[in-house]
Amino acid sequence: MANSVYQINKGINKSIEFKGLKAQYIWYLGAGILALMILFIVLYIIGISQYICMAIALLGGSGLVYKLYGMSNKYGAHGMMKTMAGRSIPKVVRCNSRKIFLKIKQ
Repeated sequence: MANSVYQINKGINKSIEFKGLKAQYIWYLGAGILALMILFIVLYIIGISQYICMAIALLGGSGLVYKLYGMSNKYGAHGMMKTMAGRSIPKVVRCNSRKIFLKIKQ
């Protein structure tokens, strides 16, 4: 017990990252790949050629990965949510009356 060595986990409270994708973008990539697989299955069952289905899935997957890596680099772990929340804040608040600032005694 005199020579105990403990490793310090320096990743506490940091968002997860996988090969450059941060936080929620990992889940978006998983959902996108699942949707592309379902699209491939549906197109194949309809009777479209296997090579055309593969081309559509590969192009869609490439676009998905490109877009998600771009968003991950641009916004980071929580930046996209902050950007969307910032859009809902009004630019100007107008008040034409002072009644709301006066206390009315009853």
